[in-house]
Amino acid sequence: MTVPKNDVKIGAVSLGCSKNRVDTELMLGRLTEAGYSLTGDPSKADVIIVNTCGFIDDAKEESINTILEMAQYKNTGSLKALVVTGCLSGRYKGDLSKLLPEVDAFLGITAQNSICETVEKALEGKKTESYGEADIKGDYSGRVLTTPPHYAYIKIAEGCNRRCAYCAIPFIRGNLRSRDMEEIVTEAMTLVKRGVKELILVAQDTSKYGLDLYGKPMITELLKQLDSIEGVRMIRLLYCYPDGVTDELLDTINGSERIADYMDIPIQHTSTSVLRRMNRADDRDSIFAAIKKIRDRNPDFIIRSTVITGFPGETEEEFREMLEDIEKLEFDRLGCFAFSREEGTKAYSMEDQIPEEIREERKDEVMFLQQGISNRRNRRRIGKIYNVVVEDYLEDEDIYLARSFGETPEVDGSIAVKSSRPLEISGYYDVKILRADDYELLGEVVDE
Repeated sequence: MTVPKNDVKIGAVSLGCSKNRVDTELMLGRLTEAGYSLTGDPSKADVIIVNTCGFIDDAKEESINTILEMAQYKNTGSLKALVVTGCLSGRYKGDLSKLLPEVDAFLGITAQNSICETVEKALEGKKTESYGEADIKGDYSGRVLTTPPHYAYIKIAEGCNRRCAYCAIPFIRGNLRSRDMEEIVTEAMTLVKRGVKELILVAQDTSKYGLDLYGKPMITELLKQLDSIEGVRMIRLLYCYPDGVTDELLDTINGSERIADYMDIPIQHTSTSVLRRMNRADDRDSIFAAIKKIRDRNPDFIIRSTVITGFPGETEEEFREMLEDIEKLEFDRLGCFAFSREEGTKAYSMEDQIPEEIREERKDEVMFLQQGISNRRNRRRIGKIYNVVVEDYLEDEDIYLARSFGETPEVDGSIAVKSSRPLEISGYYDVKILRADDYELLGEVVDE
């Protein structure tokens, strides 16, 4: 006898980046529209979807371990079908089914259009694999948000036209494919009506948004249209490359009270010789020029970046050059990855591969240096007042955790907030910064 869909509980695990999270939310939306129920308890799920990341070795290992962990619920829980989607599945088409017989279905990236059919077949005991090209178009209004109610990610484009020598993303997600601007604005309006206050724009390369549709980058125009939506409190721009930091973009950000004075600008290195081997579009001078342009307009602008240590051929001199430049650039936030040798990329077969031990040692050195820089940048904020959103309450410490424009959820630290009166989760308050350390700030609510 067929079990009614509303008696079938769906669980999901989303790994990797915020773009993956949007894909997961879209799949959950399709499934709820089809009548399925959702559960946050994997032990009670009849179907579990694992949306994987396959970007670097650590992410691939986490994905495999999560799949195996979820598969255990076939023995200890209610699990009848395990579905694997996302980058790892899409990257290793056909190979994972041999490695992971516990899995009932494999789908590629952005699998929302076929997820319902796949779940039905899996529940019938039919093993399936499907790897169509990611479709960026469609209705995003039915997403099931997995973020707190006050913010949501908006994926404005899929894929990337850049061919950085270390990156497998173009092989996994294809070339740049932008969403229609009108569709994005409509989605944003729908989210705001649902109570979302902060819109976080994501793509592999937000600075090139619209190039494929409109013949030129249109990120500035998109920001202007989103800025005109009534009810939006904040718009945040992530994954903007240095060559996308234009005067027009900065004028738009600085001219708006609702577009965050915050940008995530991945530079990956500062040595021009290393950047050339990486096949990056920028060099040391253009990186410094982009950061200077931002800081000249607004010294309090928050800049986040990432770098890679141990890229093939990276000499001790090139690494030391990057350390000196990081000290000069003074990023507010900096992430660092040890080079991961990825099959299919140009860097995989390059000569002069750096031993893993050295790659990791250099990563540790970068992060130790950044601790002091982050501390200095944070201390600049002492005495200033910021409008923050409260996201958690630590009862044992009688303290709230909050974010201002300067903190992106999930990747940056929090502002610890003291208050003599109860604060609402997802509520907005003015907070004065009293103390700062390497990654955290402490403030108190300014009484009205």
